[in-house]
Amino acid sequence: MRIWLVLGIVAALLAPAFAVAASSDLPPLPRPRPDRNAQPQPPAVTPGTESDRQKLIRTGIPDTPDSDALMPPVNSAAAATNLGTTPQPVTLTAEVTEKGAKISDGLVWRVFDSKPDKSGQLAMVAKSEQAAPTLKLPPGDYVVHVAYGRAQASDTLSVGKGANTKSMILDAGALRLNAAVTGDIPIPINLLHFDVFTSGTSDADRTLVADKVSANDILTLNAGTYHIVSYFGDVNGVVRADLRVEPGQLTDATLYHKAAQVSFKLVSEAGGEAIADVDWTVKTGDGQSIFTNTGTFPALVLEEGDYLVLAKRGDKVYNRQFQVKAGKAEDVEVLTTVY
Repeated sequence: MRIWLVLGIVAALLAPAFAVAASSDLPPLPRPRPDRNAQPQPPAVTPGTESDRQKLIRTGIPDTPDSDALMPPVNSAAAATNLGTTPQPVTLTAEVTEKGAKISDGLVWRVFDSKPDKSGQLAMVAKSEQAAPTLKLPPGDYVVHVAYGRAQASDTLSVGKGANTKSMILDAGALRLNAAVTGDIPIPINLLHFDVFTSGTSDADRTLVADKVSANDILTLNAGTYHIVSYFGDVNGVVRADLRVEPGQLTDATLYHKAAQVSFKLVSEAGGEAIADVDWTVKTGDGQSIFTNTGTFPALVLEEGDYLVLAKRGDKVYNRQFQVKAGKAEDVEVLTTVY
């Protein structure tokens, strides 16, 4: 479950094609869950031989934050070498916004070596899906990456002797999309989906962030501007809009289509039985073919405009011109007796 810290209320009409508003009734993020990776307590020391006591003094208590020996070991050079490879504890945490509450669920952490391997890639050395994991990493430099839904952040990480911590700021927000036909006519959910891209002046400048997003799904995204494409059906019922995602806010957006559902049938007389096994083609007013199908009752969604439908059965072709108006479903009959 993703929970968002709401920083304010934003409501604005960004373009004729859509409306957008920032939600203000979201609960605050909960406090982080208790650390399940607490360090073990030092073992109890039982009075024993002098050699046992001296061993504890020289080696320290293993696997604890205070594991330094009480007195320097005899071989100080060997100890320095061992310190360079001994894994040290590193605790990772993430926040939605700077000085915000820590994220308590839904994080994926990856830690990479800072130097590329022979293939030119950064080797992954650790991964965790805990909200605040404590990893054991040898001293050195790393690159840490955290993902929260579609939001992500990367930063350098230097691990030194003792306990290490790293806090990441995702600067993330959330986006929930819906669409309707002009006039607030609802669209069947099975006929609606969205693609989300980065912003840009053309498709070549944009990168796909999420595709085939269903209505009312919540996307977690880095704050910024995104290019949204709404598909009503799969022919030409398409609306585009640029939306701004603010850090710490859930943005609701509704896009509006000027389109309608259309179905076809070939009949020998008005209101008659549909003829089976027909090859269908739909053309736009300028003659471009945008739909083909073989069947008895093809159905599709078309944006407003003038069209021509062709129905071919055997060596005979029948046609009819028709018009689509936004929100008005049409059953188009093509008569064999007219031609």
